[in-house]
Amino acid sequence: MANRETIVVIGAGVIGLSTALYIQQHLTPTQSILLIARDFPSDTSVNYASPWAGAHYRPVPGSTPQALREAKQAQRTYEFLKRTASAEPGAGVEFVGGVEYLEAPPAEYLDTQSVRNVYAHLDGFRKLGGEELPAGVRWGVEYGTYVVNSPVYCAHLLRKFVLRGGETKRYTLVNLEEGFSMARGVRCVVNCSGTGFGDPKSFIIRGQTCLVRNHVSKTITRQNTDGSWSFCIPRPLDGGTIIGGTKEPNNWDPNPSLETRKRLLDNASKWFPFAPESKGQFDVIHDIVGRRPAREGGLRIEADKIADDRYVVHGYGAGGRGFELSRGVAEDIVSLMLEKGLLQARASL
Repeated sequence: MANRETIVVIGAGVIGLSTALYIQQHLTPTQSILLIARDFPSDTSVNYASPWAGAHYRPVPGSTPQALREAKQAQRTYEFLKRTASAEPGAGVEFVGGVEYLEAPPAEYLDTQSVRNVYAHLDGFRKLGGEELPAGVRWGVEYGTYVVNSPVYCAHLLRKFVLRGGETKRYTLVNLEEGFSMARGVRCVVNCSGTGFGDPKSFIIRGQTCLVRNHVSKTITRQNTDGSWSFCIPRPLDGGTIIGGTKEPNNWDPNPSLETRKRLLDNASKWFPFAPESKGQFDVIHDIVGRRPAREGGLRIEADKIADDRYVVHGYGAGGRGFELSRGVAEDIVSLMLEKGLLQARASL
């Protein structure tokens, strides 16, 4: 019998889970897969960002190579989640209307090609005319998008992984080299750890949002003149509504600010179409603080060859776009593994 080989994936955030599942579809009969993580979908650590995510898809225009790469990853994820919402209603993914209102649009939003690059594939995409814009808003669009009940979706991915024969281990790795000692015959460690291991380009972005019971039927994002953002994201399967939010690079405070909560809810009551019975009041379930794992220069996807023909394949640093890019990143990681001979291409049935 051929030697058994184990592929180790580090990290059970949405990128790690999506990647482990997609790798699993490409395993040969002599390969197995082990998912190692400090936190799993039932956990609520402030450092485990995925279950806290608002998780909707809002395109980000841009013309840099990184922006265009992310746009392709996002488009593939959009199509994958459309299939998921249709085929697996318990996954926690739902397609709804999306609206954006910008009071001070950055230059890339005013560039027709940059906008087309990231919005053209969206169902029903339409730029709003001046008479359709609220007071103070200079740029607006509407389109069909998805919202995700993030804890439900992460649990769904993990359940599929385990049911398909994947193994899991709760362990806090200190060094990537440890990954090669977690099982027999490990030739490849896939690093979906969020912040990497000592990567000097990695940093966290603190986010504070508020989960309320009030219902809203679409996801709306509004950029304010001062550059701050407000949004509401309905969570499928009666999961309430996320109201946000903040982006605070390198702020390590784990405690929710009541002042921030008041500002988020005040803006939401002014701008978002909650049911009339809300009467401007919110039924707060809890305040959310999470640390998005970001990276200067954007997400890292590359393979490092180390001694004895072993590889570390990196896929981390998505910041606040983990859900939006997850399937696309998983596909790019698998393509890299196929290129390096770490997986075998499967014949199409």
